[in-house]
Amino acid sequence: MTDLTAASAEEFWDDRYRDSDRMWSGEPNASLVRETAGLTPGSALDLGCGEGGDAIWLARQGWRVTATDVSRVALDRAAGHAGRAGVAERIDWQRHDLATSFPAGSFDLVSAHFLHSLVEMPREQILRNAAGAVAPGGVLLVVGHEGFPSWEPGPHPEVHFPTPREVLASLGLAAGAWDVLVSDAYEHHLTAPDGQPSVRTNNTLAIRRGAV
Repeated sequence: MTDLTAASAEEFWDDRYRDSDRMWSGEPNASLVRETAGLTPGSALDLGCGEGGDAIWLARQGWRVTATDVSRVALDRAAGHAGRAGVAERIDWQRHDLATSFPAGSFDLVSAHFLHSLVEMPREQILRNAAGAVAPGGVLLVVGHEGFPSWEPGPHPEVHFPTPREVLASLGLAAGAWDVLVSDAYEHHLTAPDGQPSVRTNNTLAIRRGAV
């Protein structure tokens, strides 16, 4: 097991992905599907793309996607999935430790889903960088957990899951420059490790940058 006190983010997540052939379902996050309905496909940035489920779905909808993750293992796996899905040419896979580097350019959609880590990570600064990467008229979508799942009650009391309002405040946006589209919590139904149905609540913040 990786020593959290010594491991870099890349080492930690590479080890996590190597533990199984597939960590995630490969399906897009329901919040991404819900909150992008009605948006005109353009350029999208997927932060923390993992095995590529969201990026591949966006590409299938006509978006040109830049997808980034700290784990090369995850990115290589995601690129394979994209090739088999027939959308490889629509996705640019980039390895970034978002604590130290960030993809260049501006995007019509910047998506950050479940950007949480047990390894230290400057999440607020990363999300401020994400807001800065949104093109005029574009959308920033931030989705995160509200708390731990029911089968794991408070195993890390030092971890704080911010509310949508706290996320918005932490972005330090200029007054009147953005419109709040969604600021809410949604229940996500999933299966616990013992096979029993469970629910986890996720927070969603979607904001649109004003057009210049």
